[in-house]
Amino acid sequence: MTGETVAVALGDRAYDIRVEPGLLGRSGEAVGDLLGRPYLPIVTDETVAQLHLPAVEAGLRAEGIEPAAIVLPPGEGTKSFHHLEQLLDELVTRKIERRDTILALGGGVIGDLVGFAAALLRRGVPFVQAPTTLLAQVDSAVGGKTAINSRHGKNLIGVFNQPRRVLADVAALDTLPRREMLAGYAEVVKYGLLGDATFFGWLEANGERLLAGDRTARIHAVVHSCRMKAAIVARDEREEGDRALLNLGHTFGHALEAETGFGSRLLHGESVAIGCVLAFALSARLGLCPAEDAARVRRHFAAVGLPVAIAPYTNDARMLLEHMRQDKKVVGGRMTFILARGIGQAFITRDVAEAEVLATLEGALAA
Repeated sequence: MTGETVAVALGDRAYDIRVEPGLLGRSGEAVGDLLGRPYLPIVTDETVAQLHLPAVEAGLRAEGIEPAAIVLPPGEGTKSFHHLEQLLDELVTRKIERRDTILALGGGVIGDLVGFAAALLRRGVPFVQAPTTLLAQVDSAVGGKTAINSRHGKNLIGVFNQPRRVLADVAALDTLPRREMLAGYAEVVKYGLLGDATFFGWLEANGERLLAGDRTARIHAVVHSCRMKAAIVARDEREEGDRALLNLGHTFGHALEAETGFGSRLLHGESVAIGCVLAFALSARLGLCPAEDAARVRRHFAAVGLPVAIAPYTNDARMLLEHMRQDKKVVGGRMTFILARGIGQAFITRDVAEAEVLATLEGALAA
C-alpha cells in the first residue's frame, strides 16, 4: 500500500511529511540524502526502542549508514531540564557535528525534546522526526514547536525549530495500545472541530474503523490532519495569528495536565478531548455555538472511549483556572481561548470573562 506526501511550505525551511507504511524499515533510503556523513544519532525511549529501533538500524545499515542510539526513559517526565541536559551532554560526548542530522524516533515527548536539543546543540543541528504515535504523526511532529515542561506548566520553555523531514510510518501505529491510539485520535478530531465539519462527520462514521486498525482509514486521517496543519503553519509559523486555532481544547487541557502532574494518569490527548468538550460547552454557554453541537462533540468522544469529564481528575475549579492563567498564550494578563460558532468554525478570542470560565468548570464538575 502506497502512501502520500504532504508539503509544509516554509520557504528555505520547507520540508515534506511522508505518510506511508514501512518507512522505518527503509530509514536509510528515507533520510540518506539529508546526511552530512554516513552516521545518524537516533534518540528514542525504552518502549519505542524495543518495538522499532532494530528495524530503523537495519534500514540505515542497508544504505551504509551507521546508527548510534541514545535511549531515554519513556513518559512526559522526560520533557525536563534534567533530561535535556543529559541528552545534550551525550550528543556532545559523541562529537555530533553541525552538519550531522539527529533522528527523533518516538512520540511527542521524544520529538519535542530532540527538536529543542537540536536547536541548542552547536547553535543548531538538523533533525528529522520519525513519529511512532498517532498523536505525534498528526500534530506534535509537524510545525516545529519544540519544548520542555516546567513546574509552572506544559511547554513553557522551548523554541520553534522545523525538522528537515517527517517520516510518518502508519504501520508503527499497529503497535500502540488502544489508549495511546485514542490519545492521538483526540487530536485528529480536533482538526474537524476547528475547521472542517465534513471531516468531523467522516470521523463519526469511520473513527472506530480507524481505531480498530484499518490502514486506509488511518492513512486518510493522518494525511488530512497533516494537510490542515501544514496549511495553518505555512500561514502563521510562529503562532502570531491563525496557528493558535490548533490549540483548540489545549487551554483547558494543559490546566488539567498540570493539576495531575503531567503523568500517566491523564495523557495529553485525553486532556485535549476533555478540553474540546469544555471549549464547546463554554461556547454554548456564551451563546456562540448551538447546544446540540456541544452535545455532539461530547457524544463522539465518549462513544470511542475518550474521557469527557474533569471530575475524575480534580474537584477544584479555581485551581484549574489558576493553571490556565499560566498558559503560554496569555497576553497582557488576559487568557486566550479557542472557541467555536459551531463544529468546524473555531475562532480566537481574549474577550471571555473569567467568571464564565469558572462557571463552565464548576458546571462540568457538577454534571
